[in-house]
Amino acid sequence: MYPFWACLIAIFSAQLVKPVFVYFRTRHWDWTEMFASGGYPSSHTAGVAALSLAVGLQEQFSSTIFAVSLAFSLIVTYDAANVRFYAGRNIQITQQLIKDIQILTQVKLEDPIYLTKVKEVLGHKWIEVIGGIFHGIVVAGVIYFLGVSFI
Repeated sequence: MYPFWACLIAIFSAQLVKPVFVYFRTRHWDWTEMFASGGYPSSHTAGVAALSLAVGLQEQFSSTIFAVSLAFSLIVTYDAANVRFYAGRNIQITQQLIKDIQILTQVKLEDPIYLTKVKEVLGHKWIEVIGGIFHGIVVAGVIYFLGVSFI
């Protein structure tokens, strides 16, 4: 159960520290960041990094299950930094195109689909992903080396 709990603790603790990093950057507390996707550190990558390290420590780094968890982690990490990031950029571009069309053609697009509010930040920059990896490794390592027995 250690790998499972290390993963969950890494995810939740990464979400909990996001407002702290927002405060350092903006000097303004934004507690909604605890529930937001995107931002520093990536909770997705924190979770999978903690999972992989925990599996490696518990089952050995030469085990098949470690290879499976590492492959899973690499896919999630790539997705967090690339696929989801560019999906968010695509949303920004599409919203700007709608605004530009309305201004240039003087036509008000009133279909509800054009008025839908969509979150622009879905994914992560690479620095946020690297922060998540580091966070997950620290969480799984601390739990393991402290020998936390409730997990």
